Amino acid sequence: MELTPVLAISGLTFNHPGRALFRGFDLQLGTGVTWLRGENGAGKTTLLKLAGGAMTPHGGSIRLDDVDIAAQPLAYRLQAFYCGGDLPQLPWLTMRELFDLHLSLYPATDAALLDAQVQALHLGGALEQPLTTLSLGQHKKVQLALALALPVRLLLIDEPFNGLDADAMAYLRGQLAAPARLARQCIVLTSHLEPALPLARTVML
Repeated sequence: MELTPVLAISGLTFNHPGRALFRGFDLQLGTGVTWLRGENGAGKTTLLKLAGGAMTPHGGSIRLDDVDIAAQPLAYRLQAFYCGGDLPQLPWLTMRELFDLHLSLYPATDAALLDAQVQALHLGGALEQPLTTLSLGQHKKVQLALALALPVRLLLIDEPFNGLDADAMAYLRGQLAAPARLARQCIVLTSHLEPALPLARTVML
């Protein structure tokens, strides 16, 4: 583990109604791939959403490098992306408009790189389709194209291989295992299957 963690979670507290899920939870992660494991209901998805800023903890702190999510939420979110497989509730957008929206939200993104991911995942023919017309597999690939292209420090992917065909799974594994990516990103993923990736660590909840 790096001397200075990329993601530092300290004293995390989060409760679902009537149930304490995290209480004083600590986790420090460096670059590379972390496989987050646990039984259904252990809090894997919730932890990813908390670390990505999609949910707000009830206590404790979450830091990405030197950026605290509570003190600098916008700066934090510019360096993190949560990929859950479900698209944002923006049914009036086409796929292309959704990509353009993310290019504006993450201005450091290389548009050519995003286009390359779109083509590699065979989404190019559906760019003008409304999001509501996409199949479940296309929804997943749209999220993954963004995950692979956005220049974030923290990449959080919930069940990345669900709903993918064999070619897309092989492509995703190759992208996530790229040495340059492993050196610069902290990647946290959940998977009920062995990820078949070079793992920096495994965390059991």
